[in-house]
Amino acid sequence: MQSLLDAFPENLTSWLAEQAQPAFRGSQIQRWLFQGRADSFDQMSDLPANLRDRLQEQFQIWSTDIALHQQSADGTEKLLLRLADGQTIECVLLRDGQRRTICISSQVGCAMGCVFCASGLDGVKRNLTSGEILEQMLKLQRLLAPGERLSHIVVMGMGEPLANLDRLLPALDWAHRRDGLGISARRITISTVGLPPALDRLSRLEIPYHLAVSLHAPNDDLRNQLVPVNRGIGIAAILAAADRYFQVSGRRLTFEYVLLGQVNDQVDHARQLAALLRGQNALLNVIPYNPVAGLPYETPSAADQRAFCAVLTRAGIQVQIRERKGDEIDAACGQLRRKQLIGS
Repeated sequence: MQSLLDAFPENLTSWLAEQAQPAFRGSQIQRWLFQGRADSFDQMSDLPANLRDRLQEQFQIWSTDIALHQQSADGTEKLLLRLADGQTIECVLLRDGQRRTICISSQVGCAMGCVFCASGLDGVKRNLTSGEILEQMLKLQRLLAPGERLSHIVVMGMGEPLANLDRLLPALDWAHRRDGLGISARRITISTVGLPPALDRLSRLEIPYHLAVSLHAPNDDLRNQLVPVNRGIGIAAILAAADRYFQVSGRRLTFEYVLLGQVNDQVDHARQLAALLRGQNALLNVIPYNPVAGLPYETPSAADQRAFCAVLTRAGIQVQIRERKGDEIDAACGQLRRKQLIGS
């Protein structure tokens, strides 16, 4: 049975034409998906009964099952979704004041090899389809109470988004279209370890998404150890490509830096990082490490966090420390899936 979200809209439009259905039926189905929150064709009450029956025979709205749903006291909710082929992925809803941010995955696993991250411990299995990416958004939207609405999307879950642009971009297009989820493109963030050819492709497309580049180290020697894919790229090439994106989009860049206790969190690291980012129109998002079972890395002490950020602030770098949410529900990327895979 075909996934409706992967068939949408071109294949669905063609199928409706073959069924001698008027074109507006596609718009009706679209409204039920994005605004009406229909979970079955039977709920699409303005469609003729015989069309609903035929849709049910041909398509399935959901291609994933919720294998696990966890909720945190701070309002964070996490879904472990089981895909049609038995693989699993994670996505998260975060509540912060009036903000309702969702964090979605782009791949099953990850090939970038970041040594501190649970997502890539077993490598990458495959890219997600556009429908599977979009389905995460819709299932997280359905966790909202009446009166709540999604405000932000961050593609910071499992996988390297720029390694799956062909499927990610169509899904994000529906996220910000007015007849889709209606989220401003300027409230959509793509997080990447930095793949210059894909960054340049984004620049050519002139799509105004926010870009977050995960550095995690102030020099190539250390970054090669923490982010092995860096060996074939180098920080200088990543910064140059990020600058080109800034010139086209006009969007201030964000650089992300996971602080690993006694690894990349010392004052000298901060000085090197300040020199690297000096003159950039950028925000540095400092992320204290969220420990992963079985990995040797630890959260840095509060004193080391303060000293690290103080050096950068004095150098004129705008720094923001990300508040950790959902610790008790394994909200860090890949943790929940990892637990399921090892059976703990």
